[in-house]
Amino acid sequence: MSEIQPVLQMTGIHKGFPGVRALSNVNFRLFPGEVHALMGENGAGKSTLIKVLTGVYSIDKGTVLLNNNQISVQNPHESQEAGISTVYQEVNLCTNLTVAENIFIGREPRRLGRILWKEMNRRAEELLRDRLHLQIDVTQPLHAYSVAIQQLIAIARALNISAKVLILDEPTSSLDSNEVKQLFTIMRKLKNEGLAILFVTHFLDQVYEISDRITILRNGEFIGEYPANKLPRIELVSKMIGKELHLLEDLPKLSNEVEYHRNELVAEATGAGRKGAIEPFDLKLHKGEVVGLAGLLGSGRTEAARLFFGADRPDVGSVVVSGTKQAVHSPRKAIDQGIAFCSENRKTEGIIDDLTIRENIILALQATRGWHKPISRKRQDEIANEYIKLLNINPPNPEHLIKNLSGGNQQKVLLARWLLTDPKLLILDEPTRGIDVGAKAEIQKLVLSLAKKGMSVLFISSELEEVLRVSNRIAVLRDRRKVKEITDEKFSQQEIMQTIAGG
Repeated sequence: MSEIQPVLQMTGIHKGFPGVRALSNVNFRLFPGEVHALMGENGAGKSTLIKVLTGVYSIDKGTVLLNNNQISVQNPHESQEAGISTVYQEVNLCTNLTVAENIFIGREPRRLGRILWKEMNRRAEELLRDRLHLQIDVTQPLHAYSVAIQQLIAIARALNISAKVLILDEPTSSLDSNEVKQLFTIMRKLKNEGLAILFVTHFLDQVYEISDRITILRNGEFIGEYPANKLPRIELVSKMIGKELHLLEDLPKLSNEVEYHRNELVAEATGAGRKGAIEPFDLKLHKGEVVGLAGLLGSGRTEAARLFFGADRPDVGSVVVSGTKQAVHSPRKAIDQGIAFCSENRKTEGIIDDLTIRENIILALQATRGWHKPISRKRQDEIANEYIKLLNINPPNPEHLIKNLSGGNQQKVLLARWLLTDPKLLILDEPTRGIDVGAKAEIQKLVLSLAKKGMSVLFISSELEEVLRVSNRIAVLRDRRKVKEITDEKFSQQEIMQTIAGG
């Protein structure tokens, strides 16, 4: 491949936002006739790199060459005109329009200003048949077809505007296994025709099934470019999470201090699964136990947690709360049964920006009482001051707007909100993401102190060492499946890394 010139070459790419360095000296090459996987955990810079390439963001520093010519696209339209097309995870087409209209939107064949409908339909049929081996009625509205077919129609639209580079951003996240095979058949055909495909996914099995090369980003930095057949899975995982195996071997294990109640169940998932989210799994949560969910982004950790909280309902199996044996059908039901959930999206699913620390803290408790029984202002102040002191929330002013707090302190306010409801089960989804080392250590210690008092904790973190430190038991997930459960007597960091890597 060294004799062939890359169709796309990005060199020394820098991109920053106020207070954030999103990309720092990133390189990326894409050759004609290859599928190149772009890999990295949350915050690695994958989305930013794609947005820089497609003109959504401008580049602070660096060069982009397309067919050896330097380009500087200012918006997505210019990117398409240059031959770079993107198919996103959420298909951004118009479901109320026909298939043919979606393929040709903005470029309809016309004569004397009038759209040639028969001509457009004929060309749409030919494009789908000849390039994608897809024979469907192009006069039907897009919503009449499955998400998989919609993905292929989005690809057809990209091909119709003479794409040299096709970016597929998480195209398989909503597809079942047969639909993924169909998509991969198309990708191989396009690759053989010389198209260069940039493939973003979190599914390791898919990466090794379809990709020729892999580029890894971590924390906005370029880690390396590797032939897929020469990069062992465990090395890929290690480079993505930024920890070599030997660095994980001698971590102090905080959870050794906690003795949980092995015979006292708090909640249990039995064959619980949801199509497109997570395959059926079993998981028991005991009183006073911290159960960690380990896996890469997209492995199904959050999806499992949402089933326990009733934010999503299982299609098969059940999630029940022990004692009552009642199924968890909704967040309202979950809260009533003593389950609390701190979402990983604290900005969108957690804090209420324009409310104070006090108002954010008392929110869940007020909801459980009902709005016709307001908590008195005096009691609100007492509660807020108690938890500000308990969790060392800074600044310690309960009337401070939460949006002006640091990420770590916002996270503590959310914890205070749920602790106030005195839950039996506390679900923490990425509770330490984006916060400083000191705040992380405080939250880890808090988790274990809660477990000592008998609370069950389901703990999710992208940082493997954090999961290892606080967990009594670890369920390992990969590609939306629970693949292994490891007890505290048998923890082996190498075993967990290899299980995450699979293969």
